Amino acid sequence: MGRWEPGARERLVVAAVDLFTEQGYDATTVAQIAERAGVTKSTFFRHFPDKRELLVAGQETLSRLLAEGIAEAPADAGPLDAVAVGLERASSAMGPMSRELAPRLKAAVAASTELQERDALKSVSLAAAMTGALVARGVPDPTAALAGELGVLAFKRGYAQWSDGDRDDELAGYALAALGELRAASASLG
Repeated sequence: MGRWEPGARERLVVAAVDLFTEQGYDATTVAQIAERAGVTKSTFFRHFPDKRELLVAGQETLSRLLAEGIAEAPADAGPLDAVAVGLERASSAMGPMSRELAPRLKAAVAASTELQERDALKSVSLAAAMTGALVARGVPDPTAALAGELGVLAFKRGYAQWSDGDRDDELAGYALAALGELRAASASLG
């Protein structure tokens, strides 16, 4: 096992998703994940505090990218237009590995109550990041909170459609299309 071999974090995520899919979340140990990834147990713990955190490995990065995109949107952009810029920025971080892992990750989450709870907390965190970025732009809190929630829903819907596809297109198109659908749907609530 190479102690400082590059890509350990990514290998750990892939190994965990594969093991969770093969034998279930509860039956999978940190030692098994580390062994499958070709690293030591201590390397595992340098990257992740526990096995639950593997499935939200990029959450902080995703939250940061969403918030940065919103902050950098044109000054005259409305809340949902700023969210669209954030979705584009965050989508750029999702590459082929994310797309490849998505179906297995979805299956692992669906099979574990603990992972479903962690996934729900991830959504709350992403919405809070977008809401905070919108409030910093001067958007009133209720409007910012609603736009942040719509942003999370658009990201999740877009991600699901993107990961089910077999083309080499970008996630941003799916997320922005989902945001457009949600914008239209919310306008019809009247």
